[in-house]
Amino acid sequence: MRRLVIRFNAPVILTFAALSLGALILDGVTGGLTTHRFFSVYRSSLYDPLTYVRMIGHVLGHASYAHYMSNMLLLLLVGPQVEEKYGHSSTFWCILITAVVTGIVQVIVFPTTALLGASGVVFMMIVLSSFTEMNKEGIPITLILVVVLYLGGELVNGLFTSDNVSQLTHIVGGVCGLVFGFTLKGRSRGKR
Repeated sequence: MRRLVIRFNAPVILTFAALSLGALILDGVTGGLTTHRFFSVYRSSLYDPLTYVRMIGHVLGHASYAHYMSNMLLLLLVGPQVEEKYGHSSTFWCILITAVVTGIVQVIVFPTTALLGASGVVFMMIVLSSFTEMNKEGIPITLILVVVLYLGGELVNGLFTSDNVSQLTHIVGGVCGLVFGFTLKGRSRGKR
């Protein structure tokens, strides 16, 4: 009889999900203080060291358990495939760079509002996961469909809806995924 073994298969993705859950728990314990101070990004003085913490930390913050779950379910669905293909280090750097880029765009384009949540990272992972089957023979139709359906949908939503969702963050995250996909093309864990 075979023994059931549970593997810690995607340490970067699982750690990200756990840190985000920790930030959400801290939000509840502190009445939102930690989320405002550390886990959301907004325009603040460049002399304030927390400005730089928030530039990365905003991807760990979530407004509610439902917000957390909607991001984490997608991340846990596509993230392990990306981490398996490109490795732990590349996955970590893709998340970190996406956090900084989406944070900077938010501060420049929407200086009077705050941003929190992992949706930019999730969109980056969705697009990047489409590259896992890309080879020298062409562009996979799944990549084209992801770009058209997800990013095109966000562009349409951004133009025609008014809600608390940052479609720009989704688009920027998707563009980061495209850049990483072409940058990491052909590279996989075994080829380091």
